[in-house]
Amino acid sequence: MSFSDNLSELRKLRGFSQEELANMIGVSRQTLSKYETGESLPDIEKCRLLADTFEVTIDDLIMYDKSRDNIGLAVPPKGKHVFGMVKVGDKGQIVIPAKARKIFDINPGDNLIVLGDESQGIAIIKEKGLIDLLHNIENATK
Repeated sequence: MSFSDNLSELRKLRGFSQEELANMIGVSRQTLSKYETGESLPDIEKCRLLADTFEVTIDDLIMYDKSRDNIGLAVPPKGKHVFGMVKVGDKGQIVIPAKARKIFDINPGDNLIVLGDESQGIAIIKEKGLIDLLHNIENATK
């Protein structure tokens, strides 16, 4: 995927016409069309406006490749991640992808809490994160 592919896909996912998006970032429809066809590239300020409009990072807007994780999802919103698929082992174990461990500072020996909601799925949170959250709630109710 390239910048032009990501831009076009995000615009269509959000239901914007080229004219609407062009007006939002202060360019002509023809200029936006050239961005989407790869004939030209926006300056950094227009990239920032586009990223803000779609609530994605500039890096993902420019370089996200939906085929890299073999899942085929569009550019994720800021702070949201798709780390790829993992297989569940015979005893229920999974390997947390290296990128996820780095982003969330998960290290060998850390305690993780597994939460579940039958309608929404499973979540994993660091023990320290949950304890900090509970302390903040406790302090806020005093």
